[in-house]
Amino acid sequence: MHFLGPLDWFFVALYLAVIAGISVWSIRRKKESPEDYFLANRNLGWFVIGASILASNIGSEHIVGLAGTAANSGLVMGHYELHSWIILVLGWVFVPFYMRSMVYTMPEFLERRYNSKSRMLLSIIQLLSYIIAKVSVTIYAGALVVTSFLNVDFWTGAIVLVIITGVYTILGGLHAVMYTETLQAIILLAGSFTLMLFGLHKIGGWHSLVEVLPKEKLNMFPPLSDPDFPWAGILFASPIVGLWYWCTDQHIVQRCLAGRDERQARRGTIFAAYLKLFPFFIFMIPGMIAFALAKQGKIVLPNTDQAFPTLVKELMPAGLRGLLAGGLLAALMSSLAAVYNACSTLFTMDIYKRYKPEAGNKELVKVGRIATGVAVILGMIWIPIMKGISGVLYQYLQSVQSYLAPPIAAVFLLGVFSKRINAKGAYTALVTGFILGLVRIILELQKDHLSGFLYQFATMNFLYFCISLFIFSIVLLIVVSLLSEKPSASQLNGLTFATTVAEDKAASRASWNSLDVILSVIVLILILCAFIYFSPWGIAAH
Repeated sequence: MHFLGPLDWFFVALYLAVIAGISVWSIRRKKESPEDYFLANRNLGWFVIGASILASNIGSEHIVGLAGTAANSGLVMGHYELHSWIILVLGWVFVPFYMRSMVYTMPEFLERRYNSKSRMLLSIIQLLSYIIAKVSVTIYAGALVVTSFLNVDFWTGAIVLVIITGVYTILGGLHAVMYTETLQAIILLAGSFTLMLFGLHKIGGWHSLVEVLPKEKLNMFPPLSDPDFPWAGILFASPIVGLWYWCTDQHIVQRCLAGRDERQARRGTIFAAYLKLFPFFIFMIPGMIAFALAKQGKIVLPNTDQAFPTLVKELMPAGLRGLLAGGLLAALMSSLAAVYNACSTLFTMDIYKRYKPEAGNKELVKVGRIATGVAVILGMIWIPIMKGISGVLYQYLQSVQSYLAPPIAAVFLLGVFSKRINAKGAYTALVTGFILGLVRIILELQKDHLSGFLYQFATMNFLYFCISLFIFSIVLLIVVSLLSEKPSASQLNGLTFATTVAEDKAASRASWNSLDVILSVIVLILILCAFIYFSPWGIAAH
């Protein structure tokens, strides 16, 4: 499906030239201290923070996958795309604690609240999940997209884009990553929104689309009998994964830590919450449009995963196809850069500095650059493995977060809301939860050879497993904490709601106004409206 003409290539080249210009400008800025390199000198404003949060989240596999999922199974996965309210939880609940603690990483925050063992364990978990799942999956899916759009072979596409992204991430640090991500977010949203408008025009408008589609594809709340996405599972499991991803995952929260102050960080999350509303419509709706047009015989859809590229080929005029190709390149590069930088920060500040506390600023920046390069190389090494595995295993990698998220979400959530939760409880919950999640992944791969309880454990609906593991982690966290000593004052000071001093409360209160509250409430109303409209009651009214 190679369909870019000279005008399209001009726009792709223009996009890459602008990215190069921003990167060079950013690289020339001083990066002498870890704060400069890993957190852009903690001097970024809300617009860059918000745009960067979205760009970090949306990868090329995300775009193509969302459209393909919508074409295949409808809007049920939209629950994960309407997590704007959880981004608000990051801004209103967690940002004040993160900003006051002046940490570089999420594991470092766990050390402040609990102990060094919790920090090391979370660092290792996050690094492994980044290399095995995020880096490899993003490179693999991104290379497939590049192959489809730019008429280059898989390896050329993968190597060139990985090297380009690696170079500006290594040299420019978080400053280069976040400013390039800001541009990439704009291109991505503009191109995909344009595609959605062309698609709606082709199908004859929204009402025509609704008439063509089966009602179940528009329903975000499948019946409890649904084997894959029962409404109770998706409704309660997706926020658990969302809490872990948006509020505790390094490559997202790092953008807030780079904020000038609490006000800019919170407003960045409010802006990101609005931006996060777009993917539901501009990535999932085109997938539904592709399905409807194929059903009417107006386009040929080879398979559902080709929904997005097929629409671009069939509907977009010359030039705009290049814009979309640039958008997909943007998605690949921004999500890769975010993970590279997160890996670099985690390794340098949580592992290297622990064993070499006397390391100077220049040494830490140098190690950070080397760590980024290693992440690039490991991701490339993983490509043959990713390329050779089955599609089923690819799906397993995507569901890994449902098995890793619950204990981490529980430890962070209860950590700020309860002063009785202690280090022993947190470490026990993290270790036990991580082992259970790992066992589930291994047994799921071997389920055809299992029977009895092990088979039931391996085949339990992944959403219900996520909920069960979250509840188990919370109970274990509370029980072990209550049966052991209370945390010391130093572990609690300013790190829980109950131990925040009046001065910090006043400073936090001064960082927001009524407009911030109103804008946040509007996001919640929009999400509620979407849930109602795409529910059985809303569908019935069509």
